[in-house]
Amino acid sequence: MFTLLVRATVVYLIVLVVYRLMGKRQLGQMQPFELVLTLIIADLATIPMTDSAIPVLHGIVPLLTLVTIHFFLTILTRKSDIMNKIISGKPVIVINPFGIDYKAIRSLNLSVDDLFESIRGCGFFSLDEIQYAIVETNGTVNVLAKKDFSPLTVADYFSNSKKEISKPTTIPVTLIAEGKINKSNLETANLTEKELELILKENNIKNIKKILILTIDGQGKIYFQEKNGKYKIYSYNFRKVIT
Repeated sequence: MFTLLVRATVVYLIVLVVYRLMGKRQLGQMQPFELVLTLIIADLATIPMTDSAIPVLHGIVPLLTLVTIHFFLTILTRKSDIMNKIISGKPVIVINPFGIDYKAIRSLNLSVDDLFESIRGCGFFSLDEIQYAIVETNGTVNVLAKKDFSPLTVADYFSNSKKEISKPTTIPVTLIAEGKINKSNLETANLTEKELELILKENNIKNIKKILILTIDGQGKIYFQEKNGKYKIYSYNFRKVIT
């Protein structure tokens, strides 16, 4: 009995360390490869706990191997956009200003009922209230409401004319993340690389590697932040973007 207690304690502590190394994401926030790893760890941990005939090392070594694989996959997805899309997938817009994107929900193996259930979970019960809905890589759904159905903020309350309140009606797209240009989003924003260079020049940024994040929305509002710096917001009016 004492041996089983010791084995259970050792395995528990190792599993605890493993999950601490994986970070603090909740179960619903995990990427697919992280969820798979979680399920495998749960099975591996029970084997040396319940079967005293199996050496503890036969449970510990696979656990440490999986942690190492997870570590390298995490680095790989951060360094390579292509590998990130292959391993984790990419966000998919399932509702746009024209309505439900049937091809998008089919590609995600979602039914219309599944989609309605998700948007109700976001607090919306009618499609005409929604400008965009996005299925994230971890399976969660986020909704951008039309301006007439957006929640009233403190800034709106103190506005001189609430009827003229300007709400974002397009989704900001990421042009640069952690020093890397997202070329597919650049096309979505209807911008060229030369125009992006102009944006960087206006902000005296000579090295893209120094940029932590740079996004632009349909009104031309740009949000960007350098690594270890404070964020900045300004308007880009060269021409209409994100049509």
